[in-house]
Amino acid sequence: MLVSSDDDQLLAALGDAVRARQAVPYAFVEMGKGAYAWHHIDAELAQLTYDSGTDRIAAVRSETASVRALSFASAHLSMELEVTEDCLLGQVIPPRAGTLEAQTGAGASTKTTVDEIGCFAVDPIPASPFRLRFRAADGTDVLTGWVTL
Repeated sequence: MLVSSDDDQLLAALGDAVRARQAVPYAFVEMGKGAYAWHHIDAELAQLTYDSGTDRIAAVRSETASVRALSFASAHLSMELEVTEDCLLGQVIPPRAGTLEAQTGAGASTKTTVDEIGCFAVDPIPASPFRLRFRAADGTDVLTGWVTL
């Protein structure tokens, strides 16, 4: 059986594709699997609606703000976050008590209590990337997208 130059090119292209797949960092593969795993979960997704780190108006100030603000919104609630030097401070709006779980891309998670006025603190700041999942006794279950600080 003779191998043509077209076959050689095809084999070379396939070899390149295999090597490119092997070059994908393990953490990216795991984050992709984790994101797909949530495809059929009942948690409502909250989208990032504001990030002071990318706000053009805030960028023209003469001094840098020491606190970064993030806002997430879903159909039923929003989450306001302030990123300080050593922790995340936040509030669920409308206010309600529940549990907040910070999940990292490496698979670690920490839980904290959300009080009756919707306030919470995550200390220390989770390793990036991370996402937040809020659950309330009334069945509310909201998951943010991945956040990288």
